[in-house]
Amino acid sequence: MCLAVPGKVVGIEERDGARMARVDFGGVVKEVSLAYVPEADVGAYVIVHVGFALQLLDEESAKESLRLFEELGLLEEEFGDPWARAAAEAGTSRPETADDPRAPEVVAATQEGAR
Repeated sequence: MCLAVPGKVVGIEERDGARMARVDFGGVVKEVSLAYVPEADVGAYVIVHVGFALQLLDEESAKESLRLFEELGLLEEEFGDPWARAAAEAGTSRPETADDPRAPEVVAATQEGAR
């Protein structure tokens, strides 16, 4: 499912002529285009869909929406770890990745097992 989710603009920069923002969605920060809401500033709340801020939103409405999304598990569905979600759906554990703190051990064990 792809939701239009409210988030707080925590940073803005120009990149290749485009105004881009870092938007915090209740602890998950994503990069978002401000092409449709160029008036957005740091501290503003915006509604975001597929990487584009679509409109400004007041803080109270944004926080209430985020609370409800969290309560319904929609934030995890939208922003959670896709590998962990796929593993859970498959009934297995999450595969180890290079950003795993145990990655050197996992890589070493995999290389040894291949010999």
